Amino acid sequence: MRSIYVREPLIDYALIGEIMMTRAQKLGAAGAVVNGYSRDTHGMLDFDMPIFSYGNYAQDQGPRGRVIDFRVPIEIEGVRIEPGDIVVGDVDGVCIVPKAHEKEVFERAFEKARGERKVLKAIQEGMSAVDAWNTYGIM
Repeated sequence: MRSIYVREPLIDYALIGEIMMTRAQKLGAAGAVVNGYSRDTHGMLDFDMPIFSYGNYAQDQGPRGRVIDFRVPIEIEGVRIEPGDIVVGDVDGVCIVPKAHEKEVFERAFEKARGERKVLKAIQEGMSAVDAWNTYGIM
């Protein structure tokens, strides 16, 4: 499990822990993205799926929070997420791909990745960053 640190969330307790993650896994979840903290770090490390949060925090939800709905549109940090959207995450962060634009987004992402590999190879072979930018328009 890797935590992504962005900025402090408005909530001062963990939104997900080992118990909720166990239930999510039983319901078919492939991972978790929360707009807040996670807890039960040692137990969470045993899950074979990614968990993205602002970091670890011991305070549980207790009477402070509760699940009020699921499979509904939500918004995190100004990004609207609809049921069916694709969530892609790695050590650098999380990206939401709207289902309606899936094909275009992935085609453009692969094109950019191919271009970046060309630039990296050119720089490894001695090309300057300025020349690489002027040649490929990618940096």
